[in-house]
Amino acid sequence: MVSAIRVNQFGNPELLMLEVQHQQSPSKDEVWLEQEAIGVNFLDVLQRKGAVAIALPSGIGLEGAGRVAAVGVGVTNVKVGDRVAYATGPIGSYASHRLYPAARLVKIPDALSFDDAAAVMFKGITAQYLLKTTFPVGDGTTLLLYGVAGGLGEIMVPWAKHLGATVIGVVSKQASVEKAKASGCDEVLVFDADSLASDVVRITDGKKVDVVYDPLGRISFQASLDCLRPRGLMVSFGASSGAPSPVELSMLNAKGSLFLTRPSLAAHTTTDAEYQERAQDVLAAVDAGIIKPRIWASYSLADSALAHADLESGRSSGAIILKP
Repeated sequence: MVSAIRVNQFGNPELLMLEVQHQQSPSKDEVWLEQEAIGVNFLDVLQRKGAVAIALPSGIGLEGAGRVAAVGVGVTNVKVGDRVAYATGPIGSYASHRLYPAARLVKIPDALSFDDAAAVMFKGITAQYLLKTTFPVGDGTTLLLYGVAGGLGEIMVPWAKHLGATVIGVVSKQASVEKAKASGCDEVLVFDADSLASDVVRITDGKKVDVVYDPLGRISFQASLDCLRPRGLMVSFGASSGAPSPVELSMLNAKGSLFLTRPSLAAHTTTDAEYQERAQDVLAAVDAGIIKPRIWASYSLADSALAHADLESGRSSGAIILKP
């Protein structure tokens, strides 16, 4: 039996519907996957709510891990029985089985569990491009990162520290401070839009930071800009509090000739070769112990709504996976 979550209308988590489907045969360059674990990401929440547009009705989810159960004509990079993971579209990872393009599959080593692979691939590739392409972090870099106690933060902080950066972490509540410090943050601030910039000025002896990684959006955008040194880079890569207001270009000049970018994983994995290169860098970082998959909670596929509710409400503190 094949089970899959479908979205027929935008709205609250309870609109995630579990449906029984038929097994399918892979077409040319496709595989049929038997999934063992599925990654849950905040982008899934935004797509479910309609904040990020998808065509309905639709499956949901962009990350998973499992075994190749069948291959279509022309598939040579994987074979039946291979252990694989993935972290890009086509959408529809919330399923026990699914069709998927063979070229976008990443072989995973036996030492990496399916659960850990599903927890680390999407967030790991996101961390990889943010730290190595969007802004090449290295010795002497000082950065500000929100959500350091969450799933992405748990990957970005140790990776940034390994690259030589000083990390100022931002959390949403006092209870997360110790966890953020344990992950490697040099300083941790509880978010307050009114005091964030002055706290950063104090911590950096007036120098401010080279780059801000801000996934919050509307509530933090202006405070983030005020934390940047002249010619610093504002990386707005999420919108959990809503999209930032339109930006007057003259403001970037007035605040010190700042740079502003709005990157996405899709734009940094446009070719199969680039995607595979970033994925292999993530696997190498896991193998070296630079980053470690950490699963906060595992839910059954049938409980996808609960997983979304916990992620959206802020109750979660780390990666979430689903089990078919």
